[in-house]
Parts: sequence; structure tokens; C-alpha cells
Amino acid sequence: MSAEEPLFRIVRGVPTPEELAALVGAIVTRTRPAVATAPAPVSRWTRSARPGGAALVAGPGAWRASGLPR
Repeated sequence: MSAEEPLFRIVRGVPTPEELAALVGAIVTRTRPAVATAPAPVSRWTRSARPGGAALVAGPGAWRASGLPR
């Protein structure tokens, strides 16, 4: 593949700039390797403020559980 040859081309239709941006975003997302990130360490200060030292979990009722003791 030469430097001047496009990576892909539109064969039919006239896409809008937004449609092309969505296509490029989808291609980049699918071709990028998945990176596993380690969870951030929890400080002793933060852990001491949580009831029982339990981690907060997002989901139904999480806002209530974040402020009320167990």
C-alpha cells in the first residue's frame, strides 16, 4: 500500500462528514487492542470511611447505599 493510497473509499452514496466520522471512529475502536488497566489502589483513608471497608458498586440503589450505613 502506498502512502498516497487511501485506507478505504466510498463506493456508493455521498456520506455526510458526521457519517464519515462515525465510520472512522468505529474502525479505530475495533482495530485498537484492548488494554487491561489495573484498578487504582484504595487509600487507607478512603477505606476507613466505607462501611465494613466494602467497595462501592454502581447499580440500582447505589446512591442510597453510598450514604446509609449497612
